[in-house]
Amino acid sequence: MPDPDRPDGLDIERPEALVRYLRAAKRIAADERLEIRVLAGGVSNRTVWVRRAGGEAWVLKQALAKLRVQADWFSDPARIHREAEGLRWLERLAPAGTITPLVFEDPAAHLLAMAAVPKPHENWKTMLLAGRVENAHVDAFAGLLATVQRRAHERERDVRAAFGDRSFFESLRLEPYYTYAAQQVPEAADFLHALIEATRKRTYTLVHGDYSPKNVLVRGPNLVLLDHEVIHFGDGAFDLGFALTHFLSKAHHLPAHRGAFVRAAGRFWTNYRNAVEGLPFAGTIEPAAVRHTLGCLLARVAGRSPLEYLAADERDRQRRAVVNLMRNKPPDIATLAQRFAADL
Repeated sequence: MPDPDRPDGLDIERPEALVRYLRAAKRIAADERLEIRVLAGGVSNRTVWVRRAGGEAWVLKQALAKLRVQADWFSDPARIHREAEGLRWLERLAPAGTITPLVFEDPAAHLLAMAAVPKPHENWKTMLLAGRVENAHVDAFAGLLATVQRRAHERERDVRAAFGDRSFFESLRLEPYYTYAAQQVPEAADFLHALIEATRKRTYTLVHGDYSPKNVLVRGPNLVLLDHEVIHFGDGAFDLGFALTHFLSKAHHLPAHRGAFVRAAGRFWTNYRNAVEGLPFAGTIEPAAVRHTLGCLLARVAGRSPLEYLAADERDRQRRAVVNLMRNKPPDIATLAQRFAADL
């Protein structure tokens, strides 16, 4: 049956089709045998791990036109090439060892291959949901983001030219997160529409757009960052709000570890702030980060991509808490985290 997302019918989650494709593209030898494993968890891509006969391992990603969520959510699969460009640039901007090298990309099939992260490693989201909150990981997460944003700001002209298009950020973040949540929660609509407009106007550094523990692998003391398809030049405070939302939503979901997650949120912000001190945007980023944290906290319970680990009653409770905070906006990140935890 033809694949609805690819006009040529390629579906890399079908091992026999993937092997035929790689042989035809001369990426592997004609008689080479592969070990193939489909990776679960992504909503916007097909993702497959491949190990070649010589031991080299790749991860292949193929962008979907319709994302795997309950609500209708579409995005141009050409975004995979934005991710490939992101991989090239982040190898220059990020701390050494935190980005997987790009192996190849295929414009016709909307896919790329990157080097697989060697084992052993763990997904950071899985660790956090098990209550394993470690300061070293929080510090590295803050340092990685600050390093990328600082170096991108220093190379603003070149980075803006490479990532000035924000269409994927609009279709994968602003519309499904803020615009859709505004439709679902009318009492938050004014706040969210103002946030959208402010976000469009603030452009000063590289924004990952998916800066989340689910996109981080922990390998020993080091973090490796994945999934760069929403990367663009824009409002760096979005990454802060997106990341803080994950700490605070887990504080909500895991009451036995609530204090640890609230402290992690504060530690993440403090380390980031200290690392960007002195940069032109440093003095204005905290108020913007507060607004994005509130916007993302609401979007992850009322947007097109709700956090799967929050039960229905938790989503309702988080929605009420965030709307209350939007009505009386906290002045800083520390106050936001404390008031959010107290409201729960």
